[in-house]
Amino acid sequence: MLELLAAEMRIAELEAALEEARSAAFTDPLTGALNRRGFERAYAAEVARVRRRGGHLALVMIDLDDFKAFNDRHGHLAGDRALAHFVSVLQATMRPSDVLCRFGGEEFVMLLPDTTVAEACTAARRFLAAFSSRAIPELDQSMTFSAGAVGHDGSESLDDALERADAATYAAKRTGKNRVVAG
Repeated sequence: MLELLAAEMRIAELEAALEEARSAAFTDPLTGALNRRGFERAYAAEVARVRRRGGHLALVMIDLDDFKAFNDRHGHLAGDRALAHFVSVLQATMRPSDVLCRFGGEEFVMLLPDTTVAEACTAARRFLAAFSSRAIPELDQSMTFSAGAVGHDGSESLDDALERADAATYAAKRTGKNRVVAG
């Protein structure tokens, strides 16, 4: 009987470890946002839904403004705190169905189901207002971001949609930063 109980406990431990490993495979360890692999998985599921039932889907690419200068001035640990703060603020502001991914460095992508481009721009402006109004813990300094929002009907590749979102983000940077541009 004790052997059976010990085996069941070991199975439970292994299942918990497996779930933790699965989570780690799809999550950015610094911020807790999805990583690219996790985003691609969520994107594939959402695009399949759009193709099946129709509807709207939007992508928003976000790039933190002047992040390199921030890191140079405050150090990389402060930069890490800023990234974690950004994700924390956005996750508190976004809908449960929205998906946030750390795409690389200080670049993030959001997947907004059932959202038009105009609605995505409105949401991204709301995220920007929330983020820029809250100081990074322990630094008493806030940051801004630039974002590009695009609609996606499921007919183009993820790379093409991201390229359009990236172009819109660069347009936001070129026109003064701290803004959202529709692509």
